[in-house]
Amino acid sequence: MNPEAETIFVREDVLLPEFLPDILPHRENQIQLIADNIKPAAFGRKPQNTFLFGAPGIGKTATTRFIFRQFEEFSDRVKTIYINCWDYKTAHSVLSKIALDIGQFVQRRGMGKDEIIEKLAEGCKKSKKSVVVALDEVDQLIFNDQEVLYDLLRIGQYVDNPFGFVFISNHPDVFAKLEPRIRSSLNIDDLHFKPYTLEEMKDILQKRAELAFRNIQPGVVALAGYHAVKKGGDVRAGLEILLKAGRVADRENSNKLLVGHVRKVVGEVERPKPKILKEKISEEERQLMEIIEEKKELTAGELFDEYKKRFGELSERRVRELINHLEETCLIKSRKALLGSKGNTRILYVE
Repeated sequence: MNPEAETIFVREDVLLPEFLPDILPHRENQIQLIADNIKPAAFGRKPQNTFLFGAPGIGKTATTRFIFRQFEEFSDRVKTIYINCWDYKTAHSVLSKIALDIGQFVQRRGMGKDEIIEKLAEGCKKSKKSVVVALDEVDQLIFNDQEVLYDLLRIGQYVDNPFGFVFISNHPDVFAKLEPRIRSSLNIDDLHFKPYTLEEMKDILQKRAELAFRNIQPGVVALAGYHAVKKGGDVRAGLEILLKAGRVADRENSNKLLVGHVRKVVGEVERPKPKILKEKISEEERQLMEIIEEKKELTAGELFDEYKKRFGELSERRVRELINHLEETCLIKSRKALLGSKGNTRILYVE
């Protein structure tokens, strides 16, 4: 590309996953319901806990962040805190994040859980604000340290400030494995986010494309939308297609984004969710996935033996837990296989 040539982009940032638009099309009903559940917090009353579930990339996180932004801008009585549980997956890290966000200094090391809860309670009393916390990818928190949910749900015992939660997951049954004492404390409204239709996907991408590019050939957005739906209905896939196609157009010094540019990049764009998760899983899980991808298919027992040979000792129970976790996050799949008189086993593979 000629560095002096004018780029085809007006705003490249609107195609990035973290960009939050002023309007969220096709999620108006969900916005209203979640806002209604949080609204009591603005009047000093306890908000209704809400559980958002549905496939990746269909607006659960964006809707939550959108509503939180509205409450922060228009209400001085509500403090909203967003936490991604892939990044904060232990009691210490989650409680510290909440305490820090309400203005309480917490040492990174050396403080016990009870001390952090005391700090958190102290911060709440000082702020006199209601607090609403979003726990995104809450299944990761449950997998690593479900006890923190119990601690969070009990915060109301220590402070007068109303405290509420928005839980977000891809899995509708994420709370099924919780201990009964934790599950009974949840008090949640369930809200299922359904996948976008092709027409809705095209409409969302069209609005972003109009902000992003100077000139677009008819058919570009339709093609990007079709492939986004094909890749699991994740809006991030459509945005990545448009972004990469725009960069190809820039390299070719094109003054218009063409269908041909989209066709050149669709094969490069993976399903976003697995790509993101691969960057976040533990080293042990990465090692297990490496073996499964290399072997194509193998039983859980064969995976355990191969792991031991390559990376050293790991208990069978821990391997089972990690396999279950990888399967729950849809990074691997399994099917049952008969072993004759030995019973059944699972065949593990990656699609």
